[in-house]
Amino acid sequence: MALTIGIIGLPQSGKTTLFNALTKAGAPIGGYATSTVQANVAIIQVPDARLQPLAEIFHPKKVTPTTVKFVDVAGMGQATQSAKEKHEGLSAEFLGHIRNAEALAIVLRTFANSNVPHVYDTIDPMRDLESLNAELTLTDLASVEQRIERTKKDAKSGDKKFLQELETLRKMQEVLNELKLASQASLESQEQGIMKDLFLLTMKPRMYVLNVSEDILGEANNVLEQIARGETVGTLEGELKGIAGIAQHARNEGAEIVAVSARLEAELAELPEADAQEYLESLGLPKLGADRVIQVGYRLLNLITFLTAGEDEVRAWTVTKGAKAPEAAGKIHSDIERGFIRAEVTRFEDFMACGSFAAASKKGLQRLEGKDYVIQDGDIAHFRFNVGR
Repeated sequence: MALTIGIIGLPQSGKTTLFNALTKAGAPIGGYATSTVQANVAIIQVPDARLQPLAEIFHPKKVTPTTVKFVDVAGMGQATQSAKEKHEGLSAEFLGHIRNAEALAIVLRTFANSNVPHVYDTIDPMRDLESLNAELTLTDLASVEQRIERTKKDAKSGDKKFLQELETLRKMQEVLNELKLASQASLESQEQGIMKDLFLLTMKPRMYVLNVSEDILGEANNVLEQIARGETVGTLEGELKGIAGIAQHARNEGAEIVAVSARLEAELAELPEADAQEYLESLGLPKLGADRVIQVGYRLLNLITFLTAGEDEVRAWTVTKGAKAPEAAGKIHSDIERGFIRAEVTRFEDFMACGSFAAASKKGLQRLEGKDYVIQDGDIAHFRFNVGR
C-alpha cells in the first residue's frame, strides 16, 4: 500500500499547482472552495537512482519502484470566531478524503501576486498557518466530543476500560479547547493507543511546503538550511522574513519543511528531464520539488527503502526505520515473514562495485543475517523461508 500524503492549504495557496507538478495529473486549478469538497488523487512512483543500475545488470522482466499517493483536498476556508464558538470544524466530506493520510503537507504561500488574490488580501504565512490550525483543531475537537458522549454511556457500567478512555478523551478535549494541536498533548503510551483510532488531524506528522517566488527559491532553501542547523540568519525583509518565521516555527515544533515554487515546478514538468535538471542546477537545487517533498515525507515518517533484485524483477520496498528482517520480508509476502529463516544481504554500493552476488559473496560482502537484523536503507535482500506443510 502506498504512503499517503494529504495536501491541504488555503485557497490560492498554490497547492493544486503543486499537486499537478508532483503528479503530472493535470487537475483543474480553481479559486475559492465551494460547498462541495472535491479531492484530486494520484499515485506516483518514488524516484530511486538505484533501480536503473540494477536493471542494467539483471535485465529483469519488470522494474517496480515504491509509490506515494497524494491527495489534494479543495482549499480550506477561514475559521471565523462564530465557528470557534460553535466548535465547528471541517466537514465529514473533507475528513473522508484526508483522515487516512499518514502525513499532512501544509502548503503556505509566501509570494505576492496581484493576479492571484489572497483570501486575506495580504501575505502572511504565519497567520495563514494559524487559520489552518484553528480549523484542524476545531475538527479534532468535534471528533473528541462526539466520542466523549458515546464513552460516557459505556462508562456508566463502571468498566475501568471505559473510565480510562473517558479520562484520556477529556484530557485531549482540554488541549484542543485551547486551540493547541493534539500532538502537543502529554499522553502515556496507553493513552496514545486510545486516541489512535480517532485519526485526529492535528496528531498526524506534518510538513510545511512553502510556495515561494521563483526568483528567491535558492535563497529560501539557504535560509531553511541555516535555521535547521540552528544558525542565526540575520535581518531579513519581505518574503524571506516570512519564510524564516515558518522555518523557525517548524524547527520548534519538530516538523519538516521544504521550499518549492509551484509555478516553476509546473513549468519544469513540461521540459525534457535534462533541460529541467540544468535549470535546477543553475538555481543551486539538485532535485525537483517533487523529489524533495517525497524525501521529506519519508524522513517525516521515519521510512527507508530496501531492494530486491533478480531476473524476474528489480523492486524497491518501503519499511519503517528500525524494522527487522522478518518484518521487511513480510512486505513481500506474509508467508515469507511467517517462515523466515535468514536474509542474504548485500549493500547496494558493494553490489555495484562487485557486479554480481557471487562476486560480492566471494569478497565477504554478502552477509547472512537472522531474525534480529535491522534492515538498512539500500540493502539488497534475498529472504530464505520455509512455511512447512
